[in-house]
Amino acid sequence: MSVVVVGLQHQQASLSLLEAVAVSETDLQKFLAALSHRRNVQEAVVLSTCLRTEVYAVVDRFHDAVAEVYDVLAEHSGVSTDELATRATIRFDDDVTSHLFSVTSGLESTVVGESEVVGQVRRAFEFAQEEGACGPVLSALFQHALQTGKRVRTETGISRGTTSFAYAAVKVAAGDEQTGLQGKRVVVVGAGDMGLGVCRALSDIPAEHAPASIVVVNRSMARAEDLVRDGGGSTKLRAAPLERVHDELVQADVVLTAVAAESHVLDVADFSGVVSPMLVIDLGVPRNVDPAVGSLAGVSLLDMDTLSPSVARALGDRAEESEAANVIVADEVERFRTASRQRGAAPIIAALRARMESLRETELERHRAQLADLSEAEWEQVDAATRAAMAKMLHEPTMLLKESAGTPRGERLVEALRILFDL
Repeated sequence: MSVVVVGLQHQQASLSLLEAVAVSETDLQKFLAALSHRRNVQEAVVLSTCLRTEVYAVVDRFHDAVAEVYDVLAEHSGVSTDELATRATIRFDDDVTSHLFSVTSGLESTVVGESEVVGQVRRAFEFAQEEGACGPVLSALFQHALQTGKRVRTETGISRGTTSFAYAAVKVAAGDEQTGLQGKRVVVVGAGDMGLGVCRALSDIPAEHAPASIVVVNRSMARAEDLVRDGGGSTKLRAAPLERVHDELVQADVVLTAVAAESHVLDVADFSGVVSPMLVIDLGVPRNVDPAVGSLAGVSLLDMDTLSPSVARALGDRAEESEAANVIVADEVERFRTASRQRGAAPIIAALRARMESLRETELERHRAQLADLSEAEWEQVDAATRAAMAKMLHEPTMLLKESAGTPRGERLVEALRILFDL
C-alpha cells in the first residue's frame, strides 16, 4: 500500500477551477463515500479550503487509484479528468508527509504562518474519522501533522503579527499607510468564521484610523447579531439582513465578503446606484461576487486570484522564520518516517512474541506436575524468571527488526522469521 495526495492548489490552478472542485461541508460526506467505494482506495481524507482541494488516500495500486480519485473529482466538479490531470499535483509516500506537514505549519499558505489552516486540517481529519473513511495510516499521519504545526508555531515567530487571511485582507484594504479605512463605511457580508475574523481585524484598527461604521450583513439576522455582540457591542458595529444588502452597499466605501456559498451572493443589481469609489474584496471560494461587478464604474474588485499578490506585498518577507520552520518540518518528517518503519515491523514482532510466549507457557505447564512441591510464591518466581529470560532473548531481534523495517534487509529478516517460526 502507498499513501498519495492528489491536489489542486492556487499556485497551479485558476480560481475558476478551484471553485469547481471545492468540496463544501454539505458535499463532503457524499464525496468521502464515493472515494471509499473505489476499489483501490482504502482510506481517505479530503482537505478543501479557499485555495486548495486535496485528496489524501491510502491506496493499493497507485496508477489505478489516482485514476479513481480523478473520476470522483470529475463527477463532483463537472471538470474533465484530462483537465484535472494537467493542473493537479500528485505526491506519494514521503513527499505526502513533507507536504502535509508544511501545509499544516502554514508554509504553503498565501499568508505564511497563518493560523486558520490548522483548524481546517483538524476538521478535515476529524470528519473523515467520523465517516469511517480515515484508518490507522492516515490517522497517524494527520495527528503528527497537527503536532508539527503546533511545534512550528511554538518554536518560531512565524505566527507573529498578521496570520490569517481575514486580517491580511483588512490590511490590504487599509493600504500601505494603514489609514485607508479611516472614517470609511465598511460592509462585511457573512457572519461565519471568516466574517468573524474580518470583524475582529477591523475592531483591532487603532481608533484614529478606524472606520466610521461597520455593518455585518448575513442571511441569518440572528447570526449577524451574535457576531455584533461578540464584537463587544461597539456603536460602530451593527447587523443587517441580506435582503437589505442593496441599501447598505449604496452607502458603503469598502465591502468585504466572506460567505460559504456555492454561487454568487452579490451581483451587478445589488450595486446599482453606487456612485462613490468602492473597494470590494471577495474572500469566497467559490466567489461571492459576480466578476461583472468589477466592470462597474467606480468599483475596484479583488478576489482570491487578484488578492493574493496584494496580501504578500502587504505582509512583507518572512524568509527567516520560514527557514526555521522548514528545519522543524524536516525534523518531524524524519521522526515520522522512523516511527512509520517501526509501526511496519510491529505485526511480525507481535507475532514472534506471541509465539514465544505460547511456547514458554506450554513448557511451564508441562513441568508443573514435576514441580508440584513448589509453593505458589516459588512458582511465581519461576514464571517471572522465564518471562524475563524470554524478554532478554527477544530484545536484540526486536530492535533489529525495528531499525531495518522498510528496507530490503528488513524484508529479508521478516521473511526468515516467518519461515523459522511458522508465523
